[in-house]
Amino acid sequence: MLNKLSDTIYYLSNQNDKEQPTLGLVCGDHSSLIIDAGNSPQHAKDFLIEIEKLNVPPVKYLVITHAHWDHFLGMNEFDATIIVNKQTNELMKKWIEYSFDDQSLQHYVNNNEMNTLCKEIIQTEMPNREHFKLNTPQIIFEHALTLDLGNKVCMLEKITSTHTDDSTIVYIPDEKVIFLGDAAYGTTKSALYHFNQSLLAPMIQNIEKYNAEMFLLGHESICDTNEMQLYWEELTTANSAVNSSSLDNAIESFKVENKREPNDNELFFMQAFVNNQIIQSKKN
Repeated sequence: MLNKLSDTIYYLSNQNDKEQPTLGLVCGDHSSLIIDAGNSPQHAKDFLIEIEKLNVPPVKYLVITHAHWDHFLGMNEFDATIIVNKQTNELMKKWIEYSFDDQSLQHYVNNNEMNTLCKEIIQTEMPNREHFKLNTPQIIFEHALTLDLGNKVCMLEKITSTHTDDSTIVYIPDEKVIFLGDAAYGTTKSALYHFNQSLLAPMIQNIEKYNAEMFLLGHESICDTNEMQLYWEELTTANSAVNSSSLDNAIESFKVENKREPNDNELFFMQAFVNNQIIQSKKN
């Protein structure tokens, strides 16, 4: 069922065991906007069934926050104008050209163009897909876009992110609510989960410039200001302790700087920043 954040904002909670991210619904006087399309047509259909139970204006827009499959594979189910930033559009072009029969899916997995989990979800939730093709986005913006749903403004911006280079956030100023997608997370490269240290401060600045009080994240659902501030503090404190590819050195540096042991979250983040050091060293 949908969670009601206000009279005009709802969200479908993430289910990480099914690789389903948070999906959002923002309603104005004359139209509604969807944030992310789900990881499959079935995920999208489940969302639409819940929306139909509400007395809200018709869905006019669908915003895809970034070009990761779990956020857009359900987009054909929405009778809405699909909106993406320019970079997301470029990244999605290969998916729009994909065929979804079993042989093609296995080919993409073999070529590291798709992971096995994605293939399995498609096969499970899309039984009739021999002729399936993803729709093409209709509105492509460069840096920012403002939409008015009728006394309900939504501000879209492509921001610097430690997760992807194409992250879009959606801010609803009168509600002080921001949908972040996966923008605040790290990412995995060469089997190493990491945060790019050089992008961390610019990302936090990009997000904190908005006067948000509620934060909707792709795989945590919702955080308030205090929870988000704690997340930033743990990230930045862990980051400042990492200057090499040694976790032991980072832990010792952390203890000196903070006069305490790192907590579990900080240890996790330090390992991610150490992984970033390892990845950067391989580039040099």
